Amino acid sequence: MNDPQSLAENRPSMLARLMAGIAEHAPGVTAGPIDDELTPDEPGHPEYHRRQRAEFALNRWQTAVPYRYREATAEHPTVQAWADRAAADIRNAGFLVLHGSIGTGKTHQAYGALRRIAEAGPRNFQMIATTAPDLYGLLRPGGSDKSSEHELKRLCRIPLLLLDDLGTEKLSEFTEETTTRIVNYRYNESLPLLITTNLPVRTGSAPGSDLVSRLGDRLASRLAQTATLVSFDGPDRRRGLRSVS
Repeated sequence: MNDPQSLAENRPSMLARLMAGIAEHAPGVTAGPIDDELTPDEPGHPEYHRRQRAEFALNRWQTAVPYRYREATAEHPTVQAWADRAAADIRNAGFLVLHGSIGTGKTHQAYGALRRIAEAGPRNFQMIATTAPDLYGLLRPGGSDKSSEHELKRLCRIPLLLLDDLGTEKLSEFTEETTTRIVNYRYNESLPLLITTNLPVRTGSAPGSDLVSRLGDRLASRLAQTATLVSFDGPDRRRGLRSVS
């Protein structure tokens, strides 16, 4: 014997009655197409999430950049190409060495390269930017609240590292060992390293007067294999700006 059913259970639903009424009064009307394609301004669209990542990365970039370089952009095509490689695959970028005389825009281009990476909206954006003298000062005893070994490992492992003004520090066994450890680690792990220096790459003159002799043949060999070299020539732009004002 079937279970008893209430009268309410046999009644059509309100939606069914509504649809039946529409069909009766407008038999030729059919449902139109549904536009469910996401736009770049809606969550779920890849461009929407890229923009969100870019905004987050640019905020990180801005907190790490000195005030003078907050408007820095990468204008050199080779620097732009390096930044694009780093944004697409950080382990495929290699090193970038910007060398040339004082005031030719190397630091501006370096910070601009990091900004370009941030603007691309990478999934992981972490950077440290420091001058060589500040780096070695941080790693000396008492230079940090944490241990020098902790700071050195942080510099080795950070996804993006800018070492500005390499060659302005006093050459010593400590600076040589520190530089070797950083460059070796990042070379072995295929992590990018961005270097600016006033030293020529090689002159063949007195030891320490060019980048190759200062770093040593072992590190120079690694740079030769993985680094993109960009030379900046011309007069000191800072002097020109001062003379105009």
